[in-house]
Amino acid sequence: MHVEQAGDHGPLLLCLHGIGSSSAAFAPQLDALSAHMRVMAWDAPGYGRSADPARPPGLDGYADTAAALIRRHGGPAHVLGVSWGGVIALRLAARHPDLVAGLIVADSSAGSGTDPDKAAAMRRRAADLASRGPDAFARARAPRLVSDRAPQDLVHRVTATMADAVRLPGYAWAAESMAATDLRPQLPTVTAPTLVLCGDRDHVTGVEASQLIAGALPTAVFVIVAGAGHLANQERPAAFNAWVHSHLRITARIPE
Repeated sequence: MHVEQAGDHGPLLLCLHGIGSSSAAFAPQLDALSAHMRVMAWDAPGYGRSADPARPPGLDGYADTAAALIRRHGGPAHVLGVSWGGVIALRLAARHPDLVAGLIVADSSAGSGTDPDKAAAMRRRAADLASRGPDAFARARAPRLVSDRAPQDLVHRVTATMADAVRLPGYAWAAESMAATDLRPQLPTVTAPTLVLCGDRDHVTGVEASQLIAGALPTAVFVIVAGAGHLANQERPAAFNAWVHSHLRITARIPE
């Protein structure tokens, strides 16, 4: 497994990327948060520079792999998940509560299995990737992940990250893990203190999906990131990092 790391002291923060991304998506967080924490960002199994799994992991498999990574690096950890990464993070916290000291869930959902049409659309993505190839697939999908006011250099970075990260069968297995998942019954069991963030211009999962998560969790704070699309951590990194830092000052006791 490929993991990007920054920082050499303090609590552990594990970053889990979205379904069309990689560890490269967390460059702003690795840079800004590593002064007081050990920050790690993975390439999920079957993505980027990580090896392909031998079989479809399912959501539990991704969560258990993240748990093993936390143990290897002396957890527990605070876990930051964006989109699909947020779904994994929530499942990780439900399955391994002793390993999750806190959560930051950004522009995420309870899974595509909450709606049959969303599940079917998610399952169609693998065929789209197979027919287009990674480069054309990324050019078609990546611009939707940021707001219409995002600078072109960000659109280019998001597109390049997606083209470099996605491949089959890993992407298909990730999409199936989303299509088969409805976390709504499990959300009330997640006890880790949680910050839920969502860009106000997120038209992929949307504000309502993040509100559903925050409303179902026993200890959650909900924050809107103004001027951001689905990738709030990349489009508005200063505002995003400020909210995360504030949350971690309380939950991880990092300094100002």
